[in-house]
Amino acid sequence: MHKSIDPARLNPLQTRREALCALGAVAMTAGIGIAPGSALAQDGEDKVLTEALVLRDPDIPVAGNPDGDITIVEYFDYQCPYCRKIEPELRQVVQDDGKVRLVLKDWPILGPVSIVAARMVLASKFQDKYVKAHDALIGVSSKLTEPRIRELLDGAGIDVDRATRDLAANARAIDAILARNNDQATAFGFKGTPSFIVGKFRVPGILTMAEFDQVIADARKAAAAKK
Repeated sequence: MHKSIDPARLNPLQTRREALCALGAVAMTAGIGIAPGSALAQDGEDKVLTEALVLRDPDIPVAGNPDGDITIVEYFDYQCPYCRKIEPELRQVVQDDGKVRLVLKDWPILGPVSIVAARMVLASKFQDKYVKAHDALIGVSSKLTEPRIRELLDGAGIDVDRATRDLAANARAIDAILARNNDQATAFGFKGTPSFIVGKFRVPGILTMAEFDQVIADARKAAAAKK
């Protein structure tokens, strides 16, 4: 069960409560059931779930097809075993489809090392190596430590010293990205990683490749119905 998002109602003046209401009626897809989100609007939090920030945050690099007709947004943590497990299948789905934008949103909720990992990978984007850095950390099964993070990034061709300098120079902007991601995930009512937005559907949990294919197809049908 997926909760549909109506991008037309996700506007810059919308509150969290309104944005969650705009998710619309619950849809049944691939036999998956989820409950409606329960995040509530709070004073001063009325620009959290705009379409621009959820789907097209300019500060977050895009994998897959940047011009794709459907966007998948993943909220993940580098230390999450389920995120690591699903990554190859998600990438395969994106590659096989060919028309999916993949937006990777760091949501470091599993401790201080997760925050270090997220910040270093986001700093790697200043070398145009965000995806390489992401793949290096999400593709391991061992526990992450700060030295291990640096070792993995170095092995992936990231200039770690430069990334450290870029992180220091852009710390405020990078931390603002993490704060936005956290605000969005919380507002959507996500309880853990991985969690997804697929087109107009809210998916708090992991899917199989077949289920991803079905949700993508449903998202395209929903988009076509709006035209």
